[in-house]
Amino acid sequence: MTMSGSAEPASGNGFSAEERAAMRERAAELRAEADRPRGGKAAAAELDVMAKIAAMAPADRAVAERIHAIVTTHAPELSPKLWYGQPAYARAGKVVCFFRSGDADKEPYSTFGFTAEASLDDDSGLWPTSYAVTELSEGAVAALTALVQRAAG
Repeated sequence: MTMSGSAEPASGNGFSAEERAAMRERAAELRAEADRPRGGKAAAAELDVMAKIAAMAPADRAVAERIHAIVTTHAPELSPKLWYGQPAYARAGKVVCFFRSGDADKEPYSTFGFTAEASLDDDSGLWPTSYAVTELSEGAVAALTALVQRAAG
């Protein structure tokens, strides 16, 4: 199964073109992070995220801007950064949550997800790690805000 779930590898056993492009983007991100002077890394990383959001298709851009505002307002300890070419938010350099553009992934909807760094585990043994996002109703904003605060805590 491929990372995005839809793009099949050309050879049947390798990475799809989209996966290879995401890996190249991640390698470029790591090189850019290493080349930045110490004091300006956080500001430059946020500018990279804002530029990526600004370049998104209008529907994804609206959702990504709202998510960015939620995360930076309710979890200011998380730092914006690019992760595989998409907006993400990290604690001590480790990604806690991320947004994936449905348009960029050639999927019918975008996703907002959490890594194991979010520590959202619960006693049930079953919990979601990503959510499909097409728009953010007030109920969705409230739920997302609570998850982001829990993940950042």
